[in-house]
Amino acid sequence: MPEVPYDELRWEVVFGAAVQLGRELGGRGRVLSRVLLDFPAAHGPLAPDLAVVAGGAAHNARGRYAAADVEAVLEVTHPGRDHAWARACAESGVPLYVVVDPAAAACTVHTAPAPGGVYREAERVPFGNDLFLSLGGRTVVLRTDEFPTPGTAQGVARGIVDG
Repeated sequence: MPEVPYDELRWEVVFGAAVQLGRELGGRGRVLSRVLLDFPAAHGPLAPDLAVVAGGAAHNARGRYAAADVEAVLEVTHPGRDHAWARACAESGVPLYVVVDPAAAACTVHTAPAPGGVYREAERVPFGNDLFLSLGGRTVVLRTDEFPTPGTAQGVARGIVDG
């Protein structure tokens, strides 16, 4: 089977995670993709693969969600991608930053943001294990057993988007 292009792989992860998180949140927060977030001026507005915003959060005067409304950010790694996202999220106090790495078949859950743009804690979780994510005083479960890797992706995202 030929390898699925990175963008298709990325969207398979994003769509799968969005559906799961939306179901787990049960209306107590929103899962948004590629929505503009107002982060510190040094970073400007950012649009992550997925963001979980608190229930009741509203757009600010610039039509964006404030960093204070963001409970979590989920990003799918890409070869050569820098760590600007992690720095911006930590500096802004986003409590949970999840990196999904299909090539390594693992996720890294970053918690405890600290000044200087770092997270004090990180847990690496191999695909196939559930992620237990603390979001706004509740714990949601994100299953990783169906997250694709470069050799296993089926191109499902293409069917959803193009179909």
